[in-house]
Amino acid sequence: MIVLARHGETDDNRPPLRFQGQRDTPLNDVGREQARALAERVAAREQPLGALWASDLSRARETAEIVGERIGLTPRLDARLREGGRGRWEGLLFGDVERDDPDGWAAWRAAGASFRFPDGESLEEQQARVLAALAEIEAAAERDGSGPALVVCHGGSIRVVLCARDPRGLDAFHSFDVPNVALVAL
Repeated sequence: MIVLARHGETDDNRPPLRFQGQRDTPLNDVGREQARALAERVAAREQPLGALWASDLSRARETAEIVGERIGLTPRLDARLREGGRGRWEGLLFGDVERDDPDGWAAWRAAGASFRFPDGESLEEQQARVLAALAEIEAAAERDGSGPALVVCHGGSIRVVLCARDPRGLDAFHSFDVPNVALVAL
């Protein structure tokens, strides 16, 4: 079993929102408090976790380190768990993209398997790499008998996983709300 968790808040997650993508934006103070609260929620689980994994981006890594300190696990990092590469949009405000690239913004809001960020990654590519990482994590947990694994990653990474289980596929991307430090059991 795998439980996904989104990292804590960064300044890019606060209004006005920015496309973070694979920019290595750190947690802010609110994000660190959220990570500590997540650690308490995870520690209170009936079934203890046997493994802790995280994206190598600092916002996910630090969230996992805070959780790991509380539950006695050291996070293992996997770059395949990163957020999608947002290409030229990384660091831009949502509102600026909507204003300056209305066709691109409309395509993004429609999402779907064919959507690709300008000079970035497609949702389908992100989905394939995240699912591959999760399959290996799950296989390792089964092989080791270590119990469920917590995987700390990103909102978009969690959404593409949920889309893989939804009959609408990647067309459902924007229908999932994944707030900071959300827990999603698979």
